[in-house]
Amino acid sequence: MSKITRDTLNECIAEVLKGAQDKKRKFRETVELQIALKNYDPQKDKRFSGSVRLKNIPRPGMKVCVLGDQQHCDEANATGLPCMNADDLKKLNKNKKLIKKLAKSYDAFLASESLIKQIPRILGPGLNKAGKFPSVVSHSEALTGKADEVRSTIKFQMKKVLCLSVAVGHVEMSQEELSANISLAINFLVSLLKKNWQNVRALNVKSTMGPAQRLY
Repeated sequence: MSKITRDTLNECIAEVLKGAQDKKRKFRETVELQIALKNYDPQKDKRFSGSVRLKNIPRPGMKVCVLGDQQHCDEANATGLPCMNADDLKKLNKNKKLIKKLAKSYDAFLASESLIKQIPRILGPGLNKAGKFPSVVSHSEALTGKADEVRSTIKFQMKKVLCLSVAVGHVEMSQEELSANISLAINFLVSLLKKNWQNVRALNVKSTMGPAQRLY
């Protein structure tokens, strides 16, 4: 965060939160970090990709489905997490439309160790194509903890364009929580870049419906 002062960051966050307060929406607005890169050629340069876990969950409403063995399905049912077992998945018969619908129904998936290797065989490449291949969960981990970990992990991935946008929080968070998440996200992003800050053209913070606040 060497290039951005704490004051600048707090001013931007305060503006975003004030905007959300002044114009209340009927849903919880997400706070996004928008990044514009420079000195990158997506055709030639190695595309980067990396995930980082934020301190505070940016997307508490994110729907996570457990693809589990019996033990995990029992645990999921007890904690109110949606789940499917191998038989439920086999019923989809590799039907592309049904698998697409499943991928659309949830934001992320967790799968038991015993099941994860079978998923490509049972479902084909559908979840992978949707960018939602499950994270593995073992019996020594608490499902709810693992689901929260998925909800608080954000991914930076460069594709063909030089603009990225990631969810770093929501407007019901405190300024401190947002500040911690945004700092962590920016530091991680800069560490992924070839020339660190020299590749950053601009950074903005905005809520779903609010105007962008220039951070850098």
